[in-house]
Amino acid sequence: MRLTRLLDTSTFRLALIYLALFGVSSLVLLGYLYIATTTFLERQVGATIAAETEGLVEQYRSQGLSRLHRVIERRSAANPNRASVYLLTDPLGRHLAGNLDRWPSAPPEGEGWITFKVEVQPEEGRIERRHVRARTFLLQGGYRLLVGREIEDRMTVQAMIRTTLSWGLALTLLLGLGGGFLMSRGLLSRVDAINRTTRRIMAGELDQRIERRGSRDEFDQLAENLNAMLDQIERLLKGMREVSDNIAHDLRTPLNRLRSRIEVALLGDLEGGAARELLEQTLADAEGLIATFNALLAIARAEAGSERAPFEPVELTELLADVEDLYRPLAEDKGVALTRTAESRCHVVGHRELLAQALANLVDNAIKYTPEGGRVALDCRSTGDQVRVSIADDGPGVPDAERERVIERFVRLEAHRATPGSGLGLSLVRAVARLHGAAFRLEDNRPGLRAIMAFRSTARPGAVPAPAGSLAPAGSGAADGLPGSSGSRSGWAT
Repeated sequence: MRLTRLLDTSTFRLALIYLALFGVSSLVLLGYLYIATTTFLERQVGATIAAETEGLVEQYRSQGLSRLHRVIERRSAANPNRASVYLLTDPLGRHLAGNLDRWPSAPPEGEGWITFKVEVQPEEGRIERRHVRARTFLLQGGYRLLVGREIEDRMTVQAMIRTTLSWGLALTLLLGLGGGFLMSRGLLSRVDAINRTTRRIMAGELDQRIERRGSRDEFDQLAENLNAMLDQIERLLKGMREVSDNIAHDLRTPLNRLRSRIEVALLGDLEGGAARELLEQTLADAEGLIATFNALLAIARAEAGSERAPFEPVELTELLADVEDLYRPLAEDKGVALTRTAESRCHVVGHRELLAQALANLVDNAIKYTPEGGRVALDCRSTGDQVRVSIADDGPGVPDAERERVIERFVRLEAHRATPGSGLGLSLVRAVARLHGAAFRLEDNRPGLRAIMAFRSTARPGAVPAPAGSLAPAGSGAADGLPGSSGSRSGWAT
């Protein structure tokens, strides 16, 4: 792994920013500690010198220069190592008393303060140079007085703090750079693993998935979400392939019939009833093809959510009543009893036309597969926060193992292959349910099948449902409205 690539990572840059912030804060903290400690030690030295000076000045004022001379000699003898420094000189600068040989040449610092070095002999044969902080005074007659204290301990503490500050900053910089390098290397390895997997997926290996380490960190969560997305994409692609195969299979027969009839019409000399019959058969096949494509278009729009804009309050009880009125003639012709029950008004917010198509598909399927003398029951009721619509029949039903599969596009059970239909009706119902946030499921009616759509209730006091409109189709295709003929109904049924 190249170093330049690690240095270019956002993780390393964030580590540098954090290092800079931490370094500045450490520098400020240690700097404050240094200044506070130095100031405290300086105040201690100043207070000690001020106390000694005050005592000496009091001796001078009360008993004169001779008394000051004796006191300085006594105190100098008590400090052979010059922990305290004293010096009294005459107007010509000559030494009179004290443990300093001559007046120091250090420049003044203001208010009589000076800092200089002196030589001391703490042990035999060893000489040290130590720092002294002192204050000078000018006495009457040109005499000068110097009183000071050794500040080597203070200088040692200051040097120690400076050394600690330097090493601390250097160690912080080293650890920060090392930590940033290690963090960047670890994170970059995980990002590289994701990139390698995505490149393999882009190369066509759609079964590849991003590895998870089980740490449940952000990368594991990202991998989990990406894998779920890839699974969904794979399912969609698989569904598209299956849909393409099913379209090619289911549309080949009607297209071949269309071609054959057109060829017959071109080769023969058809007149009157024969020509009309041929055209009617051709038109019926064309309508079936159009209905199939309209159904696919309606499903695609519902699944994409593009039909969400015209949502409005809908009264499902009234909508179900309109569907019952539309299909009652078909049920009577087949000898099927069509009943409807509604214990309460069922308010939802949704797309009126798509809901009508979904209900019509369910009723059409129920009538289609219910034998003569059977019964189809329509029911709509509101319970708590849920609105539940069910269409039940006492036909052959669907086996438990096939109920999920029959909802897929173009899926038709072998026992129903001879029944007209394209296998798209239940797919549209599921797409409409998903668009409205509703649950759609198939249950055993013992005997027969029960289809249930469960919506979240939007009922509220004073709510006014949308007016019931006409259920007649707005155009020739079933996607424009409810099916209005047996031919279009068969196009929707499963």
